[in-house]
Amino acid sequence: MPRAEKILSRINELASVSEAAKGITRRYGTAAAVEAGEKVRGWMRAAGLRVRVDAIGNIRGIWKSENAGADRLVIASHIDTVIDAGRWDGPLGVVMGLDLLENIISSGRKLPFDVELIAFCDEEGVRFHTTYLGSKVVAGSFERDMLDRKDGEGVSLREVIGMIGGNVEALEGDAIPPDQWLGYFEIHIEQGPVLYEKKAPVALVKGIAGQVRAEVVFKGMAGHAGTVPMDMRKDALCGAAAFILAVEELAARAGSGLVATVGKLQIANAASNVIPGEVVCSVDIRSADEVVLSQGHLQLKELCEAIGAQRALEVIWTVVQSSSPVVCDGRMNELLGKSIRRAGYEVLELVSGAGHDAVPISAVSPVCMLFVRCYKGISHHPQEHVETEDLAAAIVVADEFIHQLSEIWKYPL
Repeated sequence: MPRAEKILSRINELASVSEAAKGITRRYGTAAAVEAGEKVRGWMRAAGLRVRVDAIGNIRGIWKSENAGADRLVIASHIDTVIDAGRWDGPLGVVMGLDLLENIISSGRKLPFDVELIAFCDEEGVRFHTTYLGSKVVAGSFERDMLDRKDGEGVSLREVIGMIGGNVEALEGDAIPPDQWLGYFEIHIEQGPVLYEKKAPVALVKGIAGQVRAEVVFKGMAGHAGTVPMDMRKDALCGAAAFILAVEELAARAGSGLVATVGKLQIANAASNVIPGEVVCSVDIRSADEVVLSQGHLQLKELCEAIGAQRALEVIWTVVQSSSPVVCDGRMNELLGKSIRRAGYEVLELVSGAGHDAVPISAVSPVCMLFVRCYKGISHHPQEHVETEDLAAAIVVADEFIHQLSEIWKYPL
């Protein structure tokens, strides 16, 4: 399994690049993220691709067909990470895409379409609390008002783009026009336990859950912890705590159709002897059903406002990011399913509860995704792990998928 072992070696090499001495953390625009991008850029160039870094920092390598004006297949994923991440979420799709192209180039095969491999610079949205910055540029849907958004240190996205050598005036020019897309293919770990429990190496993704991310501010009145009577307090943290439990309860009652999470909490001027006067928390709401997602969002917002009114707190609810559920392309999934069967595996169809760069790309191109089994479904955690045998299985499937696309490329997808 030399190809699988080479993929593993590169995954490990990328994992050595981190902002923190312990663990893996690569937020957009940091020195570690730039270093990781340079590694990928070097691998792409060595493979024979025409490589560039676009205006926001995506690493892009293209292999041109001999057919003039050929459509473009994009193979992509991201190389940024959450805080204290695993090594597979994102980089797997980039490194496996590179392996696919290296194999095609070294074999001398000709493809009837162009292939662009992209390492997106920011999918997780950790630094600026929004997702898909890199892929939105490629899809032509980047929101320019995001440029003024600031990170935790008060540095704006506009400033960070300049610091890494990008160009805010050229962002729109880096989009691939809708009429040039053949399709989009992303390989990713499942980030769930289904494949692990079923002892299956791969699955095709039939859809991606929609999501709403909101920032909620509870404003009360700070005061001395020893002198303000309990019945006269406006404790912002108690309001936030009540809301957090209400989020859990509502999502649990909704069943498997909705998940909701409060993952971040900030207490202004926190001290052990001070009643919290202001608390900011995040809310992440997801569902594969547009109606369930919309209703869940509305219900949680109303719950939040009711808790604020009950506790005499000011509540500010701001949606910072939203995306509708995505249905993966039927024709591309038909070819991907055929490729899985030809590789000798059962065709399992899964809905992704996690978001992916395929979400913004789906507005301009047919999209499909291949899931690869990960250990116990663990993700966004240092214990993320993929077995070499599963990498080898995914390589066979992906090779066959590119072959299938080559056979029918002239027909509209």
